[in-house]
Amino acid sequence: QVYLEESGGGLVQAGGSLRLSCAASGNGPWRYKLRINDMEWYRQASGDERDLVASISPAGTATYADSVKGRFTISRDNAEATVSLQMDSLKPEDTAVYYCRVGNTNFWGKGTLVTVSS
Repeated sequence: QVYLEESGGGLVQAGGSLRLSCAASGNGPWRYKLRINDMEWYRQASGDERDLVASISPAGTATYADSVKGRFTISRDNAEATVSLQMDSLKPEDTAVYYCRVGNTNFWGKGTLVTVSS
């Protein structure tokens, strides 16, 4: 079992920045599950589906949704079992609940709300 807890959400004006963090813990071979899988950030706006925003491989290769390329940066610290999402030049359309997930698993955090005002 892997437990994920997001933090860092809040209210910010358009053009501002936020940094989200996701801390992992667990029991059994949870560190192994983190080491071998991508770590992912998703977001879900009210009434919408949950969409993949960014992912990072165990080796550190990052991929991004087109809507956030050049503005968001994902990073991971395998020793600390954390994954972060630096969000710059935020837009009102970035408003959503942001979730982290261990790729290829059903381990999700409970989410953190990001609200960007215009």
